[in-house]
Amino acid sequence: MSQNYTIYGGPLSYFSRKLQAAMIFYGADFTFAEKRQNDSELIETRSGTHQVPVLHTPENWMIADTTPIIRMLDTRFPGREMFPPGPLGILTHILEEYFDEWIARTMVHYRWHYKESAEFASMAIALGDQRAAATVRGWGPRACRATGTESEIQQEQAELEYIRIVEAMDEQLQESRYLLGDRPSAVDCIVLGGLWAHTNNDPTPKKMMANYPRVTDWADSAADWDGSGELVPFPESTTFANFILNEIRGTYLPFVMANCAAVKAGAKAFHANIYGEAVSFLTRAYPEQSRQMILHAIEQLVSDEQYLVADWLASKKLATCFGE
Repeated sequence: MSQNYTIYGGPLSYFSRKLQAAMIFYGADFTFAEKRQNDSELIETRSGTHQVPVLHTPENWMIADTTPIIRMLDTRFPGREMFPPGPLGILTHILEEYFDEWIARTMVHYRWHYKESAEFASMAIALGDQRAAATVRGWGPRACRATGTESEIQQEQAELEYIRIVEAMDEQLQESRYLLGDRPSAVDCIVLGGLWAHTNNDPTPKKMMANYPRVTDWADSAADWDGSGELVPFPESTTFANFILNEIRGTYLPFVMANCAAVKAGAKAFHANIYGEAVSFLTRAYPEQSRQMILHAIEQLVSDEQYLVADWLASKKLATCFGE
């Protein structure tokens, strides 16, 4: 049986590039194929989703959802795992979820609220077809409304939040090779996905990123990993990790808990207080599913590790979200 994997996705896709980064770090034999240029209907039927990426495995599976895909692949590439074992794996998963489920909206905002970026991305997605590109641009603002970046306050604050993240990255990369230490993790995968697909790529955020050459250079070279290095242990972790945990309290935590309540109530939409403003969001099942993945991972720890994680979550004021 061939050991080749195929990622069906797109070069401008946040999560496709996240999975690509992971496959590079694994040293896996894989190809990256654009879904639209292949049999999209078959891929969607077999994977059960229209979303990208979809991973075609050597067993002839077609599977979606990058976080469980990476957890599965960790078992196949020992010594190169993207989620470390034990409590450090919980810390890594929480940080990864923030970038997966919260910063994704900032990527959508940068791409579709700025004319230059919207035209650039839509033409690339539509392979230069002007009519198809116009249809794609019509989708963008709807995605922005659904993810709560319609108001000027949210747009401005989302950008400032991302700039704070980039500045924290810049500082961390002066101390370590990667964001959680001297080897990559799932956090590096999703951050690189954003840089490769969006902010180092789309015209508007690319201008901002020019102010951070250390980060852009890292994005170009980070995939060149020789398999060495260690992550900073739990619970200390890195300065970058602790910065993100502080950011989560003010933005992602109120969002995800309000979404959780809306899912349970069967509501189609909900409001959450973000940056001092009551913001409307479309209720989505996946952020709650993702939160439950973390709760399940905590349950799988041995009892002593569960106590350590519980104390740590309380100290970070995140127990209401991840300490059930």
